[in-house]
Amino acid sequence: MIIKSYELNKLNFNQNKLILFYGKNEGLKNETTNNLFKNKNTISKYEEKEILENTNIFLEDLFSKSLFENEKIIIIKRVTDKILKVMEEIGEKKIEDVKIILNADVLEKKSKLRSFFEKSKKHVCVAFYPDTNQVLSKLTYNFFHQKKISISPANINLIVNKCNGDRETLFKELDKIEYFSKNGKKITEESIIKLTNLIENHSISDLVDNCLAKNKKKIINILNENNFSNEDCIMITRSFLLKSKKILKLSSEFKSNKNINLTISSAKPPIFWKDKEITKQQIYKWTPENIRKLIYKLHEIELLVKKNINNSINLITDFVLDQSSSNTNN
Repeated sequence: MIIKSYELNKLNFNQNKLILFYGKNEGLKNETTNNLFKNKNTISKYEEKEILENTNIFLEDLFSKSLFENEKIIIIKRVTDKILKVMEEIGEKKIEDVKIILNADVLEKKSKLRSFFEKSKKHVCVAFYPDTNQVLSKLTYNFFHQKKISISPANINLIVNKCNGDRETLFKELDKIEYFSKNGKKITEESIIKLTNLIENHSISDLVDNCLAKNKKKIINILNENNFSNEDCIMITRSFLLKSKKILKLSSEFKSNKNINLTISSAKPPIFWKDKEITKQQIYKWTPENIRKLIYKLHEIELLVKKNINNSINLITDFVLDQSSSNTNN
């Protein structure tokens, strides 16, 4: 059945166990999820790929309730039509004390997953469209009014226009501006431009570093805790290429001198102290031959992402999880 995002009070959790959220507005999805389950502490997050690779184990645990002795909320992120069969199997059986939310990007009308939820009488389908500038402007005005921060309508418009219809991006920018204003600094057009143009995405850097170090558990946590956009996928591939070329040089040095500490200490440009440990892990995990193959694959994935920008998040997620699982040090 179809429910509008503003009609979620119609949900009956005794009947509606499977819920599909789809659309671009990740901020509103997260806000809605938090509001629906704000008093629930037992929320488990998965990537679609994890479920598909371990379907039998997931279903056995689900139906046997070995993981779900008490009420449990499961969120499966970045889902596609690939997960439809799993949902059909779950839908045919009676599950108690478990609610499953599927979070998808844009789903076309021809999507089999979307059709399955829309036509069902007991499963729920909710579309989350980008926020209008009018909605974001109201959220921005309310934020500054509550914080007692003075700002002009023109500067509110400037902030809103930088957020591309995403309230999650908006609130991140508002937090920056609030922190800036706490020192008594006046909020001007110039200060807003500087604050909102700070490009230092630690999540992307952490994702790439841990993939190259093959820390799969950490990668899954990063993917679960962040909602990367299609534009972020371009940054991820570029960051991947830069760091892979750096590891190629270091890996070649290590193959020659067999001394990891010498390799790290003689690196140019120097490796910052906090990055030394994960860089060692990366060197151990990759031979020069295999890092060259990775660089070649990265060029291919970059082309795929640019050609399929609407599916770029799934492409990057699958690529990252594949690389973190592959054996490359021999």
